[in-house]
Amino acid sequence: VRLVESGGGLVEPGGSLRLSCSGSGFTFSGYSMRWYRQTPGKERELVAQITSIGRGTYYLDSVKGRFTVSTDKSKTTAYLQMNSLEPDDTAVYYCNSGPVFRYWGQGTQVIVSS
Repeated sequence: VRLVESGGGLVEPGGSLRLSCSGSGFTFSGYSMRWYRQTPGKERELVAQITSIGRGTYYLDSVKGRFTVSTDKSKTTAYLQMNSLEPDDTAVYYCNSGPVFRYWGQGTQVIVSS
């Protein structure tokens, strides 16, 4: 079982990034997908979630209207489109899925800085 994130990097405030999470080894389309982020010294926080059938979503208040979570079932990939990025969005971002959300990716670093 693997979840692999990609798409992180350095971006200026106001810029955009799209994170991807590719799943393998389990029925990716059968489970909800979550995106978390974590900064040093802080707990991991839930940023966004999409249900397995893609109809229900959740967003952290601070990212509402700026981030969009989606999935591409045919490619077993989930996305987090991040627009209007702010310095406070700087973190390592993780995807999380599977039965009882037991599978985690390795994380991808996002740095928002001028």
